[in-house]
Amino acid sequence: MKIVSYNVNGIRSAIGKGLLNWIDEYKPDVLCFQELKATPDQIPLMDFEMMGYHHYWFPAKKKGYSGVGLISKAEPDNVVYGMGNPLYDDEGRFLRADFGELSVVSVYHPSGTTGDERQDFKMQWLDFFRHYVGELRTERQRLVLSGDYNICHEDIDINNPKAHVKSSGFLPEERQWFTDFLGDGFTDSFRHLVKEPNRYSWWSFRANARQKNLGWRIDYHIVTDNLRDSIKSVDILPNVMHSDHCPIVVEI
Repeated sequence: MKIVSYNVNGIRSAIGKGLLNWIDEYKPDVLCFQELKATPDQIPLMDFEMMGYHHYWFPAKKKGYSGVGLISKAEPDNVVYGMGNPLYDDEGRFLRADFGELSVVSVYHPSGTTGDERQDFKMQWLDFFRHYVGELRTERQRLVLSGDYNICHEDIDINNPKAHVKSSGFLPEERQWFTDFLGDGFTDSFRHLVKEPNRYSWWSFRANARQKNLGWRIDYHIVTDNLRDSIKSVDILPNVMHSDHCPIVVEI
């Protein structure tokens, strides 16, 4: 199973830049979207169906904001929208699809870059997410948690780490949360196989950051440790350009 995660920063904009053609050529088995900024009636659903995909969408209540989606070649046995908490579900941040014993989640963690209030919201979300996933594992023991985590975990995951120690997304408390979360029995699938630096999944639109590869690795496929030995390959695709993020891949 080839699973892709992609923060498209507005799916309508990404489609206008050739997203559908890329999907048709790359042919992922499952593709998790984040930051849809659209409702299903604004998405060309028939195009996904013509490519052979089942599709599921969980938009935010606020127009043009957040939202996650998931498309898959195989029809899931079960799809769950949200985490049962309106505070987060109203922002369209969590969508789960079950395929036999395996569950794939498309998740979009909040950003704290707009100020203290949203940073506090992000930290509260992180605590809730960790608890929720811990409970979920009692019934769904094989999880792939794919999405934009809005956190660089280690120095290797960000350009010029010393310059960003006070930046949301690289704060000590966020990085500690990530360490603690992985300690609960999860594996960062990319770092499990790839140890080299300068591999990023997001670049600012400013100052030619992408051309200079001044990036952040904030998108992840986090898998339960019981799937670690099933990780066949991983990749980040910086030359795929429909967004300020790029697709990330895990093959299980």
